[in-house]
Formats: sequence, structure tokens, C-alpha cells
Amino acid sequence: QVQLAESGGGSVQAGGSLKLSCVVSGYAFNNCAMAWFRQAPGKEREWVGSISRFDSRGYADSVKGRFTIARDNTKATMYLQMDNLKTEDTAVYYCQATCLMLSTPYWGQGTQVTVSS
Repeated sequence: QVQLAESGGGSVQAGGSLKLSCVVSGYAFNNCAMAWFRQAPGKEREWVGSISRFDSRGYADSVKGRFTIARDNTKATMYLQMDNLKTEDTAVYYCQATCLMLSTPYWGQGTQVTVSS
């Protein structure tokens, strides 16, 4: 069974940085495309960015130039480096894995990021 575990969330002031991690177990990480999503209070979950199995990356306009996604296949881990954080980045951040030969995506439990002014 595929399991995802996020870590690295916390509280930071606007303009600060945080780095989230997502560790995948139970499946070959290099066979999974990965993504970050976030959900703010009272809002729907939204896509933040993705990284393919071949390191191709895409970002939502709201985070482009401030957030960077990376993956380390040797550690079965995806990262989200978040710089120049804004109060509107406050949300629970979730990682998602879409893996070859599996019919549905898998999700982590989420990690809270709070940005104060």
C-alpha cells in the first residue's frame, strides 16, 4: 500500500521560508508523478505544483517564482521549498502521488503552514 507522509510545516512571518518534505513508501517512488496541493480554511483544495517522473515541473501562477519543487528518488522524497511566503499561503499542504499501474492517486495527511504578517 502506498503511503505518503508530509513534514516541515510550521509558522513563519511573511517574507520567510519553509521547506516541506513528502516521503513515499510502499511503492517504487521513481514510478510516481508527484504534486503538492493546499487547502486554506473555507476554500477548496488547489493545485500548487507538480514534478513528473522525469523531473518536468509546473507551478500555479500564485506561487511561480517563489516555490520550488524537487525530488530525490534515492530517498523516495519530494520537497517543496517555499520562499518569500505571503499570508495568503497559509493552508494545509498535501502531497499527492500518481503512480504507474495504480488506478487512483494517493494523498498524505497534510501539514499546516501558517504565515503571519
